Amino acid sequence: MGSIVLPHLRSGWHVDQAILSESCRVVVLRFGKAGSASVMQMDEHLYKIADKIKKFASVYVVDNTEVPDFNAMYEIYDECTVMFFWRNKHIQVDFGTGNNNKINFAISSKDELIDIIETVYRGASKGKGLVVSPKDYSTKWLY
Repeated sequence: MGSIVLPHLRSGWHVDQAILSESCRVVVLRFGKAGSASVMQMDEHLYKIADKIKKFASVYVVDNTEVPDFNAMYEIYDECTVMFFWRNKHIQVDFGTGNNNKINFAISSKDELIDIIETVYRGASKGKGLVVSPKDYSTKWLY
């Protein structure tokens, strides 16, 4: 439901413009097929935090079946993928999962998502291309 109010980027050009036009905020891109359960859950979180993070992040949603331009480049094969960009640079996040390029797993709370985006902003604004997530999302602690 939330994705209706989050700005939709409908072409590769629009995605590029969103990434290129932002000079002082993190660009948060959610890739995924509108209507899938994990996408709807992520969009709800993003919608609920958009106002809280607007000073340092802008959020966009991209239906990667409609805009497949970035699927190969960023290996977007999951149902729901969230990526971060700062001044036209992809910012990587170490989640402890072995994949530093994107969030492709469920985030359980809005606060967790805010913490991650704040961490990306703080690191990226200091010139870091890789930041460490405030929480370890590896499964090693589950066993």
